[in-house]
Amino acid sequence: MPVTEVTTDPEALTMTLRAEFDAPRERVWEAFTDPRQLERFWGPPGYPATFTAFDPVVGGHARYHMTSPRGEKFHATWEFLELDGPRSLSVLDSFADENGAVREDMPTSRMTLTFEPTETGSRLESVTRFTSAEALEQVVAMGMVEGSKMALDQLDRVLLSLRDYAAGKGTQTELLDDTHVRITRLIDGPIDLVWRAHQEPELLTQWMLGPDGWRLEVCEVDPSVGGRYRYEWAPVDGAEGERFGFDGETLLSEAPRRAVTTEHMTGTDFPSTLNDLNLEEEDGATLITLLIEYPDKETRDMVLATGMTDGMEASYARLERTLVAA
Repeated sequence: MPVTEVTTDPEALTMTLRAEFDAPRERVWEAFTDPRQLERFWGPPGYPATFTAFDPVVGGHARYHMTSPRGEKFHATWEFLELDGPRSLSVLDSFADENGAVREDMPTSRMTLTFEPTETGSRLESVTRFTSAEALEQVVAMGMVEGSKMALDQLDRVLLSLRDYAAGKGTQTELLDDTHVRITRLIDGPIDLVWRAHQEPELLTQWMLGPDGWRLEVCEVDPSVGGRYRYEWAPVDGAEGERFGFDGETLLSEAPRRAVTTEHMTGTDFPSTLNDLNLEEEDGATLITLLIEYPDKETRDMVLATGMTDGMEASYARLERTLVAA
């Protein structure tokens, strides 16, 4: 993970984050000054950022919002104070309302980013200065320390092409914390087809089969927000195991890039998970990123122990074959 340290200093009224990257500082500077690249890492997992304005000159402004898995939008605005590319930039960072106006009831801080070359790449230091100890305490209580670390830890994948980042690695599972797991898989195919393959029953039944010897016998999908789905698998050809299924509801749908659903094991009282599907396309390949939120660590570990990653890899390999034939 790129982030090496996050500290707060109540006396100096600062939060400092440091990170190391295997990329020159010019490349890291580019990622921070291009809104389309910023969108890929600025929000922490589950809260991606969307920049609706971006004017990186002294006195210029940027506006963005983060969208939660349940569709809530959290708005913010920057005023650019200093730019010395590729060495440093400084902004006035404020919470905002949906119209971009600064919220007076929330803290405003000054964030300074410094980019330094190293023998292996570059180093980032981000220092955020607050106007009072109460303001610092407020944002820490809101999860700013954890959120900033998780957001910046995503930057290393932005600095690479999608193929360099994920090609040939199969299905990768990362434990982000006690309740969040991130699963990634690069699919050799366009984003529109990958999106359809997650939404349309006639395609789902061709690839979402799990391990060999299983069949998706029930596939009912209403992908609209508020719509419900139901899947049911059964063993075939003498495979071991018993029928099982999942059902849930679509909470968010932003075709062809993001869909958030609940997932509940049918016929049980197990709590639901939250599944946040995100798609990115580059050079004819699509990166699938699935963020799963479990109710607790025990449930997370129990599910992973079932061989979920191997089952998903078998399905994703079928998905690639399905897209070739589509």
